[in-house]
Amino acid sequence: MSELLNSLIELIRRTSAEIPDDVHKAILMSLENENKDSLAQNALKIVDQNIALAKNKSQPICQDTGSILFYVDVPVGYDQITFAETAREAVKAATKKGYLRQNSVDSLTGKNDGTNCGPGAPAFHFHQHRSPEIFVKLALKGGGCENVGAQYSLPDDGIHANRDIDGCRKAILDAVLQAQGKGCGPGVLGVCIGGDRATGYELSKTQFLRRIDDRNAEPQLDALEQDILKTGNELGIGPMGFGGKTTLLGVKICTANRVPASYFVSVSYMCWAFRRQGVTLDVGGKIGQWLY
Repeated sequence: MSELLNSLIELIRRTSAEIPDDVHKAILMSLENENKDSLAQNALKIVDQNIALAKNKSQPICQDTGSILFYVDVPVGYDQITFAETAREAVKAATKKGYLRQNSVDSLTGKNDGTNCGPGAPAFHFHQHRSPEIFVKLALKGGGCENVGAQYSLPDDGIHANRDIDGCRKAILDAVLQAQGKGCGPGVLGVCIGGDRATGYELSKTQFLRRIDDRNAEPQLDALEQDILKTGNELGIGPMGFGGKTTLLGVKICTANRVPASYFVSVSYMCWAFRRQGVTLDVGGKIGQWLY
């Protein structure tokens, strides 16, 4: 096997079996914050036990290994076609090894060929940059959390949301309220204000590549992130919808330019099984360092 193929299989294995340290830290802090012997605390204890078992056994954290999303930053001239071909082979091999569940079906026939590969699966987001480094980030996004994502077109009379920051706040909090425990909370929100319907959702998911404990460089967005996190956790929904103080682990928001006729707020939701990892690669495909 090629060095690149081996590296991508290992990236998939670790992403599937190991929660990033920043996410685990947030879960442990939430565990300490919940009332002793409450349903919320017990739910988070089970989550923490699950994290340890998955890592020790090198098995998927969740039986729904989700959509496979590659984010690849490469130098100008890099062979993206070969990378994608190799990544598909890595996905097939990782599925055969049990790192990924046989989890991708044909949308017309419902047929599952057991490879996790097909139209749009896995998904690739390539970006060129003027530097020699190769960065590969991988997110595995389960169906339960994907189902509770939401997109709002402002103004929205139903939630009394206008085309302003307060309207965005109302839309995001409404998405949290509607999700309840169905997205396997506590979760993390990735939000894009603006863009069109497609780019809004796409950019909202890139926010999951940020660390839980980072702060937004834009003061207005930073304030909104902190406000949504605080207010969302005061809703009392709690882990798995059992009630409690921890509904959200984090909130990450970006913006994109929009046309004057449209004002979208796109909200993606990531469950507690926050599977995100990344590596740097040398020109031969060997892993240089882990990014999370």
